[in-house]
Amino acid sequence: MRVVVAEDVLLTRAGIVRLLQDAGIDVVGEAADRPSLLAAVATTDPDVAVTDIRMPPTHRDEGLIAAGEIRQRYPRTAVLLLSQYVESRYALRLLQSYPGGIGYLLKERVFDIATVLDALHRVADGECVVDPTIIARLMARPRPASDRLTHLTPRERAVLTQMAEGRSNEGIAAALHITQRTVETHIGEVFAKLGLDADPTTNRRVLAALAYLKAEPVSDP
Repeated sequence: MRVVVAEDVLLTRAGIVRLLQDAGIDVVGEAADRPSLLAAVATTDPDVAVTDIRMPPTHRDEGLIAAGEIRQRYPRTAVLLLSQYVESRYALRLLQSYPGGIGYLLKERVFDIATVLDALHRVADGECVVDPTIIARLMARPRPASDRLTHLTPRERAVLTQMAEGRSNEGIAAALHITQRTVETHIGEVFAKLGLDADPTTNRRVLAALAYLKAEPVSDP
């Protein structure tokens, strides 16, 4: 797998690059800001661009903007965004704008190389990956009685949690130790309880994940 790494802090970037290389990933380019990231993607044609969300000059969402530009200009290149903070609104924006080929992990996950490699391969395969910490935080948030998610059974909520993280039916079955047929049954119930009718113009998995992720924005530190 060919990867470009974008991170403005040199030591952090070098650490990410070293971890990826030690895991057998071919790092074909490095960048310190949005323009250099876009240039690196254009010249190296990587499978995945790994980028921090916050980069110069404002250190706010330049990486997220770059992710959108990469997915539009270079659809063959997936994007894995890293963030030091739990920012649920970014996860929501990702799913709203890009139903596949993109992921969002907390930067601390870099030290768990198995998780990073799994995310890289999944986004390269066209999936959408959201950090489990964000999912767990939103899951624990109190919801009004009128919220349709309150009508889901514990197992249906567990399946929806896995869907929100971007897992396939096969991945959900493996994670929850149930059969794929059971997963399909639970997903059907989730769609029904959320009022998501079959529609060839929409992706019900993404809509279900969006319903799950809808939340008050997490304040910036």
